Amino acid sequence: QVQLVESGGGLVQAGGSLRLSCAAPGSIIGINDMGWYRQPPGKQRELVAVMSSGGIPNYADSVKGRFTISRDNAKKMVYLQMNSLKPEDTAVYYCNADGYYRGRYYDDLWGQGTQVTVSS
Repeated sequence: QVQLVESGGGLVQAGGSLRLSCAAPGSIIGINDMGWYRQPPGKQRELVAVMSSGGIPNYADSVKGRFTISRDNAKKMVYLQMNSLKPEDTAVYYCNADGYYRGRYYDDLWGQGTQVTVSS
């Protein structure tokens, strides 16, 4: 199955910033929502932020005011600017999107994940 491609994770001190990027292959068309999920160690995957094709964002309460999602529909890319990072933001971050690939609709396309580690 086709995968999204994330980049931008890494190690940062508390209070620092990171920017994640995600690209959907050109073979995916008709993308509606693009967003980010994360899976902290030992926990379930959770929504971080999502943005509709019309540019409407939705954030988890835990990141409101600190994270900003944006997207470039023409480039099929979505970004996550993460500021004022906290140790509890440590997780594997996954890009997610829906769309059509080879004529079939997929409501859950994922990237391979990128590690974000925030040290205290």
